[in-house]
Amino acid sequence: MAAPIVTQHPDADKPRFEAHVDGRLAGYAEYLVAGVRVVFTHTEVDPAFEGQGVGGALARAALDWVRTTGELEAVPVCPFVAGWIHRHPDYADLVTPALRPQFQR
Repeated sequence: MAAPIVTQHPDADKPRFEAHVDGRLAGYAEYLVAGVRVVFTHTEVDPAFEGQGVGGALARAALDWVRTTGELEAVPVCPFVAGWIHRHPDYADLVTPALRPQFQR
């Protein structure tokens, strides 16, 4: 499998990051922006691509975007994104301060 290519679609009805593999939509991570908070609401990976790093590529790209803005905070409502942050604690600093203790080790 080729590495997923992740792109951001902020102007869609439901803003999201999409991962494509060999030209095929392999998964997406939806989010909402509310002030300085980016609420990650849902992540879905096509069953044909499960276990191949697509979800992780989506989470990493989305959280890297939060980091590059320098002003946004992540609110990981989506269980997949929350779990990914737990497994990658170097991203815990991006979580909104009220929730951050849940993600720090």
